Amino acid sequence: MTTSAAPAGTGTKQTLPIAALALVIALVVQFVGQVEIDLGIGSVIIFPMVWGLVLGLLVSVQRFKPLGLDLQKAASALVGVAVMLLVARLAFNIGPSLPTLVKAGPALLLQEVGHLLGTVALALPLAVLLRMGKATVGATFSLDREPSFAMVSEKYGPDSDQYRGVLAMYVFGTLFGAVFITLLTSLVANWRIFDPLALAMGAGVGSGSMMAASMASIVDAYPADEEAVLGMAAVSNLITTILGVYVGIYLALPLADRFYRLLTGGRDTAAPESSAPAASAGAGADEVSDNRAFREQVAAASAQVTLPLWLSLAVLTVLGIGTASIAAGALSWKVVGGYAVLLALVLFGLLLAKVSRKISAIVWITTVGAYISSPWFPGAEVLNPLVKSVDFLSIATIMLTLAGLSLGKDIPLLRRIGWKIIPVGLVAITASFLLSTVIAEFALGLWG
Repeated sequence: MTTSAAPAGTGTKQTLPIAALALVIALVVQFVGQVEIDLGIGSVIIFPMVWGLVLGLLVSVQRFKPLGLDLQKAASALVGVAVMLLVARLAFNIGPSLPTLVKAGPALLLQEVGHLLGTVALALPLAVLLRMGKATVGATFSLDREPSFAMVSEKYGPDSDQYRGVLAMYVFGTLFGAVFITLLTSLVANWRIFDPLALAMGAGVGSGSMMAASMASIVDAYPADEEAVLGMAAVSNLITTILGVYVGIYLALPLADRFYRLLTGGRDTAAPESSAPAASAGAGADEVSDNRAFREQVAAASAQVTLPLWLSLAVLTVLGIGTASIAAGALSWKVVGGYAVLLALVLFGLLLAKVSRKISAIVWITTVGAYISSPWFPGAEVLNPLVKSVDFLSIATIMLTLAGLSLGKDIPLLRRIGWKIIPVGLVAITASFLLSTVIAEFALGLWG
């Protein structure tokens, strides 16, 4: 087993240096912890995983002692395995809440349709119009929180344009999502045309920070309904998280890919590609040369390396135990035991994927993990305390630190996305919230 389906070379020698660098960065940012920045109109909380991404990027692009392309590719290969550990940990959040999902009414379940169709129906065409290229698919199939990395990484690879689209939307949502949805929810809530419970369902977009910011605005407009709003938003967010993996893999991502192909006629519409005809029609030789150089840079960055699975898991376990221990305040055997359970789950999911061939490892890991952590599994009372001692966000810190260290090679493409992610991100958040709220409003009218 390897971390890459289409390797261009082996990066074993590069693993230890990049792992050591990632460990230093991850431990530092995890120790610093989250930072809250008051913007006057709302607060933005910057989590350690975001600092890890930023510091990793700065190290990756600095010119004082350049980080080699081989090291960046090794970091990218490690990301592909890190997302599986992230999904395994997420599954242990899903399992204990499955009874809540079973009891949820149709209105709560249908709101997920709004989160799906809102981004694909409106944000995707805008991204195509702005010529974001294949990054469009990753940026618009959802609001791109942590699980999205796993879905896109497994389907397209961590060095794909689609993965870079996820990364761009993730950064945008992390930095601006909470502030923007605060303003949006405040505006819509004060229209007084929606039931506060419908607004609460729309707030459950799958992001804890955005949900909290949105709830604050709804409660401010409907103070008498505070308890009901908080409870409904929490359950809605939970359902979006639980269903999000399955909806993303089997519906949202394939739908976004096909819609993109339909709108573009199967052609890559990124700016450098679409400028080629203009160049041949009379543009200068410098423009042609720049476009050729850009394509060569992207091709070099997209060539993957392969790492032995045992090495990737060993490295990520060391990094993970370190960050989880800082998050927990001390190193404990529970953290070590929790990682042992996660490793076993990842290996079992990969084995089932290899045997079944039709179902991806991400789906197996999520399904098996959700079951063994649910009240219906006899050993759940033993497994849950172990795994929950591993802080979920500490794994995200490792994954995004490695992603940042791999980003230097992707700068040419990310620069092409640039400002375009801002209007696309704003439309995605707006469409997801409003469409989900409208669907919830009608569903509440039908089922109460």
